[in-house]
Amino acid sequence: MTLKFNFCSLVLLVTSLFVFQACEQAVPMDLSATPLIPKPVNLTATGSSFQIKDKVTIVVHPELAAGASIKLLTSKLGTATGFDVELLNAEEGQKGAIFLGKSDDETLGKGGYELNITENSVSVLGYTDAGVYWGVQTLRHLFAADIESGEKQSGPWRIATGTIRDVPKYDYRGAMLDVARHFFSVEDVKQYIDYIAQFKMNVLHLHLTDDQGWRIEIKSWPNLTAHGGKTEVGGGEGGFYTQEEYTDIVKYAEERFIMTVPEIDMPGHTNSALASYPELNCDGVAPDLYTGIEVGFSTLCVDKELTYKFIDDVVKEMVTLTPGPYIHVGGDESHATELEDYLIFINKVQDIVKNNGKTMVGWDETAQANLSEGSVVQLWANEEFAREAVGKGAKLIMSPASRTYMDMQYDSTTELGLHWAGYIEIDHGYAWDPNSLFEGISNENILGVEAPLWSETVTNMDEIEYMIFPRLPGYSEIGWSGAGDWEEYKIRLKEFESRFIVQDINFYRSNKVWEPM
Repeated sequence: MTLKFNFCSLVLLVTSLFVFQACEQAVPMDLSATPLIPKPVNLTATGSSFQIKDKVTIVVHPELAAGASIKLLTSKLGTATGFDVELLNAEEGQKGAIFLGKSDDETLGKGGYELNITENSVSVLGYTDAGVYWGVQTLRHLFAADIESGEKQSGPWRIATGTIRDVPKYDYRGAMLDVARHFFSVEDVKQYIDYIAQFKMNVLHLHLTDDQGWRIEIKSWPNLTAHGGKTEVGGGEGGFYTQEEYTDIVKYAEERFIMTVPEIDMPGHTNSALASYPELNCDGVAPDLYTGIEVGFSTLCVDKELTYKFIDDVVKEMVTLTPGPYIHVGGDESHATELEDYLIFINKVQDIVKNNGKTMVGWDETAQANLSEGSVVQLWANEEFAREAVGKGAKLIMSPASRTYMDMQYDSTTELGLHWAGYIEIDHGYAWDPNSLFEGISNENILGVEAPLWSETVTNMDEIEYMIFPRLPGYSEIGWSGAGDWEEYKIRLKEFESRFIVQDINFYRSNKVWEPM
């Protein structure tokens, strides 16, 4: 009787172990079915899965500056899983771990990465530290949307196996935030940075000055912010960034491999400066501060030497605060400046920027000046100016207003935004190719792509989110892998709905993508 019981128990035990082991087998998953934006350039699926079960182990190659990648993984995986996070330094990965390492493949360039996922481990390799970071952003999107939660979730924490080898199409992939028409706090700007980083954008263009407000402290001209920074569109209280606050923003972006491009708009869009220092006006009389949204009525006095001292002082201070290679000087909509004076002015300002060790960026009107080789022109309205810039050896940032301006209304029912450049629904914002949009402009002339958000009607983060989502991911894809087939893209975008919801993003639910509620 005892023998019979032991034998049956043994059979039961073996059977249980077999069932348990069978349950422990990796769950089949298809990496190619995982919605990713921007779409990877090369992806190979192997049909299985990797799972984090009880601990998040991150192994970092000692030569890698992986602070941002570690922070991202820890904040997302550590928080959502509730598991302990173990950090190790080693030259190779280990079973069950996520390995962040260096690749000796130079063809990955500045931002490319290799992501290898097996049943036993994950590795993210980059030729540069930035490449590893962009690979980690892809890894983030491979997990279920619950990874975006700020609280512990139930899981399971499983991703599909395979290999992704991904290299960006353009080195410059940007988004602009206008903090002049309406002022946004440091924390709001940091949130904007996190949004663009999530989709592998690497440039933050800050529009810091305009008729309605001067938003950056210039110590040699303190009244720019003391007076010119105290209002905004609609008569609000405005605001400005101290140099310490601006430095904090730049550092926050830089830690996420995002370059900051500051814009000091001139000679037009300068009423806040003219109101602060009347000597910058040709008549010496200070205009009232301006809280409307009209353009083209203001101009610095381009005949005064004081004007160029002012510009040199401003540029000098911005150069000390901004590590990137570019200073954006605006140059758009200078309707109050005679063309002859405008060209003389831009030529002089270009020299000031160059003498301070930076490269000038200007809106497409600046193409009419005697551009130095290596200058950068941002196309927004006039393709003829863009072709002129190319003929002078300048590189182009592609920001055609009718495609990329995120302040444009989605349709006639959109409460926020304007529509002077047309309505920009999700499909219209996505379905264009910088390489073929305008005759005579091809990839060899293009530095990159940028999507601006002007803030005439945008006053807070909730409204920022509504205007940039879900358009922003599409612009990121155009800059990273190029726009593809709209019908295929909208399927991937639709799957991001759950991620937007978990992140508490106030997004526009376009009927081009989602069924009406």
